Amino acid sequence: MKKLFALLSVLGVCATLEAKIVTQSVPYEHEGVKLIGLLVYDDEKTAQGKLPGVLVVPEWWGRTNYVKVRAHQLAELGYVAFAVDMYGEAFTTTDAKVAGEYAGKFYGSPLMATRARAGLDQLLASGLVDEKKLAAIGYCFGGSTVMALAYSGAPLAGIVSFHGGPIAASAEAAERVRQNHTKFLICHGAVDPFVPKENLDGFLSSLDESRIDYQFIAYAGAKHAFSNPLADKYAIQNHIDGIGYNDDANMRSWEHMKLFLNELFQ
Repeated sequence: MKKLFALLSVLGVCATLEAKIVTQSVPYEHEGVKLIGLLVYDDEKTAQGKLPGVLVVPEWWGRTNYVKVRAHQLAELGYVAFAVDMYGEAFTTTDAKVAGEYAGKFYGSPLMATRARAGLDQLLASGLVDEKKLAAIGYCFGGSTVMALAYSGAPLAGIVSFHGGPIAASAEAAERVRQNHTKFLICHGAVDPFVPKENLDGFLSSLDESRIDYQFIAYAGAKHAFSNPLADKYAIQNHIDGIGYNDDANMRSWEHMKLFLNELFQ
């Protein structure tokens, strides 16, 4: 039953999109690329003062309805959320080859952090958020992106990566993270075949050696993309092994994120 409700929520059927939640399409630009983000907030709560802000970075499929639902869920928790557009014109795809081509332009490039920072700037420009209370969460490609954003020195209290590809911390990046006191929550699928053990071990070692404040949680039986109820559909459509929805890991990781954000902003 929980899985059904989660799927309906992603499809926009459940009543999570309450009338008090405001969704604004926000056009902006970065390096000549026209972008369309989504600003989502509870207007009753913002009327009482500035709230913590959370940037939401999507999977490599683009700014889909899934990330919109996550932004709404954050707004219901009392945050101002901004779903960033990484590709331009709110582009989305369900074709893994196309998604890989788009996402491939960002990995290993400063563009990953600067494009995300453009979204963070829009969140701040809303005038609704406390600039000292900022966080970023991301899914898969988005998980890698929020790590890159933190490493760039963005003024974040914390980041949450859901099944994101790990990026090891360089000495320079770690120094910027420590200066901002940015904390990490890494939510990882224990049987994710897209993250080799040596890569994961190297990533965690870099965090330890850099004295970055982090929490790492591996969810038993969880594959890549475990939080998205449409992951099984994408796997079948694209003939991809190793990705799939896991109801327990989805629910647990969301609860862990809530505790983490409460710790950041209490």
